[in-house]
Amino acid sequence: MVFGTRRVLRNLAAGMAVGAVAFAIVDAVRPRPGQARIIDWDEIRDAALRRLDPNDGIDGRQRRALETKYRKLAAELEAPLLDFVGGMDGPFPPFQALDRYGWVDLNVGILRDALDPIVELEERLPNSRFLEFGRGLLDRYVGLILGFLSKRVLGQYDPQLLGHEPAGTPGLYLIEPNIADWQEDAGLAGEELRRWLILHEMTHAWQFEAHPWLRDHLNGLIREVLGAAIDRSRSPLQRMLSMSFGLREQLSVISRVQATMSLVEGYSNLVMDVVGKKVLPGFEQLEAAYQARTGEKTVFEKLFWRLTGLELKLQQYVVGEHFCKEIHERHGLAVLNRAWETAANLPTLDELREPESWARRIKVQQPAG
Repeated sequence: MVFGTRRVLRNLAAGMAVGAVAFAIVDAVRPRPGQARIIDWDEIRDAALRRLDPNDGIDGRQRRALETKYRKLAAELEAPLLDFVGGMDGPFPPFQALDRYGWVDLNVGILRDALDPIVELEERLPNSRFLEFGRGLLDRYVGLILGFLSKRVLGQYDPQLLGHEPAGTPGLYLIEPNIADWQEDAGLAGEELRRWLILHEMTHAWQFEAHPWLRDHLNGLIREVLGAAIDRSRSPLQRMLSMSFGLREQLSVISRVQATMSLVEGYSNLVMDVVGKKVLPGFEQLEAAYQARTGEKTVFEKLFWRLTGLELKLQQYVVGEHFCKEIHERHGLAVLNRAWETAANLPTLDELREPESWARRIKVQQPAG
């Protein structure tokens, strides 16, 4: 009898627990007053800026002086860069100086433009506790990453991927407070350090400005990933389900994006290795300082990079660098530059790991044009 009573009580408790969970779920998804919001960009920006110090800014006068210096250095580096990689129609975008606040604002704007098709789903979604909870987690997560990176990123080229039409002007940026901190910590020569960074970012600009198809190609791949969200002929629920159940196809496209970006970064490192050694007297010291900077992370930083996937991104760039140097050494720059002719010539992730397989494929093809 006692056993039976206990079983009844257990069943009752289990039933109450299930009922409580069901009630919580119903309450979580029950429509609530107010507009549904998938992402709150103001909250993301505030979450990122809370990690910054009030002294992280630079005033207008400092910014103008810095930009004058950056552009002078860039003009001096343009000829040796183009002599190595090849020509380019039109000028490079002018360099701009950013503080950490400006970097956060820039990248919140970039993310907002890129994710606009998904955010448009909220126009027809009902508000609920579940949606509010998810938005809060997403906002804090993205804000945490932006706040963390705002103290580490040294330079950036913005190719205006997935921007509103008409497309804005691509931008070249140096984040001066981060550069100044690294210069002081590592005991580096200020002008040499900035020349080193400018050369790296100018290489990225050449990749996109001299090969306009590359921007269109990446835009096309990203739109494939976001295709279900962009398709206005479907209901919001259908668009979200398509994005979820079409995951295999999306991962295939994402791997192509990763391969392209690995090539972009790896090629830039090759340029630094060849051109940088010629034009920067302190190149070896700068490279050694950079390797030390990337290797000396706190326990928190190591954990953060792993949990956010940034560690994986860096590993992919190492693969891209190995690919570019291997092809350059064995076959020369003319063969490596075949990768910039058409989207069909871009290496896959497998070919990045096996450079000779890409070289065999490319060498049997006729050069574009």
